[in-house]
Amino acid sequence: MSTLSAGTPERRSFERITGPRRLACTAAILCVIGSALAAQGGFGQGGRGGGAPQGDPAAAPTPRLPNGKPDLTGSWAGGGWSFTGSGAPGATVGGMFRRCTPFQSKNCMEWTNQSEDWPFMSTARLDMRVPIYKPKHWDKMIEMDQWTNRDDPVMTCLPLGIPRQGPPARIFATDTDITMLYRAGVDGAGGYAEHRMIPIDGKPHDPRRAAQYTYFGYTVGKWEGDTLVLDSIGFSDETWLGRGGYFHSDQMHVVEKFTRTGNQLVYDVTVEDPEVLVEPWVMPTRTLRLAPTNTIIAERGSCTESEHKEVSTQYRH
Repeated sequence: MSTLSAGTPERRSFERITGPRRLACTAAILCVIGSALAAQGGFGQGGRGGGAPQGDPAAAPTPRLPNGKPDLTGSWAGGGWSFTGSGAPGATVGGMFRRCTPFQSKNCMEWTNQSEDWPFMSTARLDMRVPIYKPKHWDKMIEMDQWTNRDDPVMTCLPLGIPRQGPPARIFATDTDITMLYRAGVDGAGGYAEHRMIPIDGKPHDPRRAAQYTYFGYTVGKWEGDTLVLDSIGFSDETWLGRGGYFHSDQMHVVEKFTRTGNQLVYDVTVEDPEVLVEPWVMPTRTLRLAPTNTIIAERGSCTESEHKEVSTQYRH
């Protein structure tokens, strides 16, 4: 990876970025690096069932577990639309996730550009398929959107949580449980490698454990035919649904559905939050494909909050 040489215009430009702006730029640059490493690690293979063949992925045989249910084991890639901007049409421009506009100087670099193009790449603001908030929460959502450099959880090194983390990049499944690994850099503003381990025994939520709030929630799993259903409650209200001030309460309830047909995995998510949303938010379906090689996901990166209390200028990203 190239570095900025001392004395160059690009180096001097970067050194002038201080305080809250440096915090935002550093987070964004780390995400770019994480995304690049994830891409190099591969559009991975799926373990049992072999790699993805050419042609219609849904036409391939569907591997099954000893209990007869579809085996979701594998590395999964693609999915197209993303509420947080990543993977959305127009999100990746100029070879990276943001671009320099005609109104900026010729010395503008995509690595450090943090201003002009964010509204254009953030599908969370432009798409019509967004969660609908109760009127009493509109002012709060707008304020948090305008102060994303201060209020977005990624600025304080918190996990993205679900559904903002998106679908898993790699899955290991057994008859009784499932392990899901998530790649870093899935959101233009942050996100680190994460994991979940979930029992698949059909048991309901334990009311006592439901009160132990976590970033990814308390999840139980069951099969409905050939579809795996993950039901999550007990969320910390510190995470967001996506960039743009889309917050949620600790009463959020998320249902994820995974349906494998051949080398294709369909991912559906429904979010309920009676405290803040007018109606359940049904996210657009994402279709993943089994990748030809195994995805290798590095450990979670290091993140340290700094100068957060000194933020005094709005920076909508």
